[in-house]
Amino acid sequence: MARLTLEQAATIVDVTLETGREKGMNPLTVAVVDDGGHLKAFKREDGPGAALRPQVATGKAAGAVGMGRSSRQLGAMAAERPHFVNALVGAAQGRLIPVPGGVLIKDGDEIVGAVGVSGDTSDNDELAAVAGIEAAGLSAGI
Repeated sequence: MARLTLEQAATIVDVTLETGREKGMNPLTVAVVDDGGHLKAFKREDGPGAALRPQVATGKAAGAVGMGRSSRQLGAMAAERPHFVNALVGAAQGRLIPVPGGVLIKDGDEIVGAVGVSGDTSDNDELAAVAGIEAAGLSAGI
């Protein structure tokens, strides 16, 4: 059984932030959780408007790993089955944010964790997350 290492989680966070800066994104907040949804690594860049970004980033990651699908897929599910996803958000005590930016971390076919990013557009958050995951030698589950 594969495990997400602290070194991999740190690489994901650092490269995600680096990608955001290189692409001129707003300051990002990045949370990496393991396959049980437990916080493994976290960083928040300086900048205005960041008061809720830690909760959003963590919610994107925890929701993705908790449901075994990216937060983009959870957003599509919310459009199709809003009452169900509303119930999931309640059951997850707010740790499920159904918009892009929460990406599964896979080692082969196995889900080993997820990364959540908040700060720019949801699509850009997701793009930066994928770059971080790939830099760690793992694959992204979008």
